[in-house]
Amino acid sequence: MALRYKTRRRLSLLILLVGLPLYIMAAVTVMNWLDRPPIWLEFLVYVALGIVWALPFKFVFKGVGQADPDAPPED
Repeated sequence: MALRYKTRRRLSLLILLVGLPLYIMAAVTVMNWLDRPPIWLEFLVYVALGIVWALPFKFVFKGVGQADPDAPPED
């Protein structure tokens, strides 16, 4: 399934503005429910969660920061 450039751009913006804050709140809430682990373990969990959230969306973010490949050339 290939998404158009504009669709990927809009979807990535939605993920960053809505999905990421919701994910952060969920991760912090789950960590607060647990008994306080050692600080090094808590740090490792947050680092892992910080990396894991982006893996399913890698195809959406790829190439979004570049110029639109489908746009007509500017003269």
